[in-house]
Amino acid sequence: MSIALISGLIIAIVLIILLIAGVPIAISLGISSILAILPTLNFEATVITGAQRTFSGISVFTLIAIPFFILAGNIMNKGGIAVRLLNFAKLISGRVPGAMAHTNAVANMMFGAISGSGVAAASAMGSIIGPIAEKEGYDADDMATINIATAPTGLLIPPSNVLITFSLVSGGTSVAALFMAGYIPGILWGLGCMVVAFFIAKKKGYVSTERVTMVQALKIILEAIPSLLLIVIVIGGITSGIFTATEGSVIAVLYSLILSLLFYKTISIKDLYGIFKESAESTGMIVFLIGVSSIMAWVMAFTGIPSAISNGLLGISQNPVIILLIINFILLFVGTFMDITPAILIFTPIFMPVCLNLGMSAVQFGIMIVLNLCIGTITPPVGNILFVGVKVGKTKLENIIKKLIPYYIVIFIVLLIVTFVPQVSTWLPTLLGY
Repeated sequence: MSIALISGLIIAIVLIILLIAGVPIAISLGISSILAILPTLNFEATVITGAQRTFSGISVFTLIAIPFFILAGNIMNKGGIAVRLLNFAKLISGRVPGAMAHTNAVANMMFGAISGSGVAAASAMGSIIGPIAEKEGYDADDMATINIATAPTGLLIPPSNVLITFSLVSGGTSVAALFMAGYIPGILWGLGCMVVAFFIAKKKGYVSTERVTMVQALKIILEAIPSLLLIVIVIGGITSGIFTATEGSVIAVLYSLILSLLFYKTISIKDLYGIFKESAESTGMIVFLIGVSSIMAWVMAFTGIPSAISNGLLGISQNPVIILLIINFILLFVGTFMDITPAILIFTPIFMPVCLNLGMSAVQFGIMIVLNLCIGTITPPVGNILFVGVKVGKTKLENIIKKLIPYYIVIFIVLLIVTFVPQVSTWLPTLLGY
């Protein structure tokens, strides 16, 4: 039996046992990785090398962007920005059938992109728009469903922490290129769900009765412009080369602070302690996870696990379509019970070499793996966005799952387009010279 097979089995078996036992994912990754390398190296060398890999894994300048984007997202989530974006989205949606559902979708795309969190988008938009939609005669289950289905779009539309994480684990894929690559797939996801919502609205007779005067529209636009400018400043600065993604994350924090403290005046100085504390806790978990995952990446490279998996997949079929479908299926399955960040850290080094050998670019693969795992966030049994959306929508899971099926179909179509049409994710980065 080869070293790669032995190490791979040890990692898989130990990791599954520890996760079932309720051991935190970071600890599970570290223990399974160290046990997998012991048949090859002695214990002392393994521990020393593991410690070195952990520190080298987090000693990356680009990684600093993650805590700052998390902080910026938390400030925006509590700073009244969601309400302004929701009003602006409602203005865009107009009075077409299902206007409130379209408003929810557009608002999720904008707020999810600005905050970088699908959970924050689902929570903020669901809690604000749900009661309004109910007064206009919308079914609470239908509104909860569109909210859940579109909340993950902000994980693809930049700025996105998961794309930064992929950049790190993939060996330095351009963050700016990944950011630009996420726009079209994220927007396609949102628009596809809006098409489904339109037909549901036509069937059920959901029509908006609210009229907005020119004065009200102008006020809504003026209040939303400062929030929307954050995307323009941060993404525009990164893509034009004025500053890096890390510097852009700091600018996002400063801008959101000024906006919430001085312009909107929705948070006070004393609110900042709780925001900083929450951001520090989230950052600590993510950074520790990234550091420990570096041990697993080293173990895989040292024992040749990615190469063995690549050969195994090629042994099943030489057809690239079949191989990519298998990879997508595995990622979709993994996404149903594992959070996005650890899944990216574990499966990027496994599947990326395979996809690169098939002619896929690192940027396209990054969008494909993130899109797969985003679907997992709205899929049982562990989908965090799914359960948050159910909770804020004040409904039940069994009421939502059936209604999500047409949305799943549209999202899967988007996934297939991203997988087999490279231009969907590479056209914009190429156009901008990345």
